[in-house]
Amino acid sequence: MAEFKIDFSKTVEVDWDTEKENWNEYRLKDGTLLKVKLILRGVRRATEQHYPDGLPIYMVNSINVVRSVEVPKNLLSVPTEKTQGVA
Repeated sequence: MAEFKIDFSKTVEVDWDTEKENWNEYRLKDGTLLKVKLILRGVRRATEQHYPDGLPIYMVNSINVVRSVEVPKNLLSVPTEKTQGVA
């Protein structure tokens, strides 16, 4: 896909409704099961530019949430301090 230079001043914010936020699961070669979820935080659409096929150009602001769900015992260590809310 071609790269585009977007003039951010020529974009509009687009609101959205969350329909589904699934976790992607990855089994690492060390045996760990990772779960990763993309969380959308903002969307903007270019108002004066489109892809060559005519589709609008969207820019997203997002974060990734990563969880180690299954970790082999040989990779664990003793926690050094109390952690709350860290999974």
